[in-house]
Amino acid sequence: MKRAVVLLSGGLDSITALAIAKEQGFDCYTLSFNYGQRHNAELIAAEKLSKQAGAIEHKVIDIDLRAIGGSALTDSSIDVPEEHHDGIPVTYVPARNTVFLSIALGWAEVLSAQSIYIGVNAIDYSGYPDCRPDFIVAFEKLANLATKAGVEGQKLSIQSPLMKMSKADIIKEGMRLDVDYSQTISCYQADSNGLACGKCDSCHFRKEGFKLAGIEDPTRYQ
Repeated sequence: MKRAVVLLSGGLDSITALAIAKEQGFDCYTLSFNYGQRHNAELIAAEKLSKQAGAIEHKVIDIDLRAIGGSALTDSSIDVPEEHHDGIPVTYVPARNTVFLSIALGWAEVLSAQSIYIGVNAIDYSGYPDCRPDFIVAFEKLANLATKAGVEGQKLSIQSPLMKMSKADIIKEGMRLDVDYSQTISCYQADSNGLACGKCDSCHFRKEGFKLAGIEDPTRYQ
């Protein structure tokens, strides 16, 4: 039995990673986080997408990263930028993927899962340090050092199938796998109805991806 834990944010990349895991023959268990982000529309989308994809189980873990702040996504006093700047943007959430993967690792061990899937990308990735190949390699090494399963020889892999794909290529792959992108929410500051702002970095990368893929953008904008 092949089992995988898939981090599912409700966005474009994570649902594509889930579709790839399904195609590769895994029984998928999806995991989302209510971490104090600006809106919960993405969590509603994630639950719906998980069900549509036929995941075995979907969990939402509460972990309030507003307690440490440091990001425009978790601190309301920091505005979400609407112009792209070089360097690591203020939408970077300190240690977010490390925290998320650590909890996914715990669930994977409980499930005797062989893999964790995460939709990180090193090309259209907004400059986040925890979306790079070196981070994924390092975390996989940690995962197999720090768990009972790893010590006993039940190795676990961290799969990042989108790592070297452009946003346009990700969208094309998702379309091949019948992903319904109209149900996804990528915007950093979507409203309560899930309507995207159309101005933030995430919206910019998403718009450009559909344009370069030659596919009509199904995103619902404000």
